[in-house]
Amino acid sequence: MKLRFSLEDVERAQEAWGCNCGPASLAAVLGMTLDEVRPHLGDFEAKRYTNPTLMREILHRFVSGRFQWRPFRPRLGMFPDFGLARIQWGGPWANEGAPPHWAYRHTHWIGVNIRSPENVGIFDVNAMNSGGWISLHDWRTTLVPWILKECVPRNDGRWWITHAVEIQR
Repeated sequence: MKLRFSLEDVERAQEAWGCNCGPASLAAVLGMTLDEVRPHLGDFEAKRYTNPTLMREILHRFVSGRFQWRPFRPRLGMFPDFGLARIQWGGPWANEGAPPHWAYRHTHWIGVNIRSPENVGIFDVNAMNSGGWISLHDWRTTLVPWILKECVPRNDGRWWITHAVEIQR
């Protein structure tokens, strides 16, 4: 999928209104620009994060009735065929007994476009130098380790999908 925004657009939006993984992944999957998504983000600019409740509200504005939260799929875990996935990074905040709100600070939204089980395209705002969309293999083996090392102090190397959203094209 061709993006309608560039690395420079992401950097400008980050500076101007705090754009991050949630709005960027949404724009990538919906084929929109960051500026087109911005007015529909609810209270994102005040909070600077997109929790599942806010993402559901935003999706109702854009694709009401054309999305659903997906159940576990053994073939590819919980990745949707086309849509969004919310990643939880593992660490002490995700251990049994830790207050649940601790884990919320260590999550990440990505876009997903599965053309076939062997070819999963992942949009990650951290991959904008490579065009934004990369293979699942490259995301898992190259980008995730980099994110964990550079952006998630005290991580334990684990990650999993907490929410998957299937969007009808």
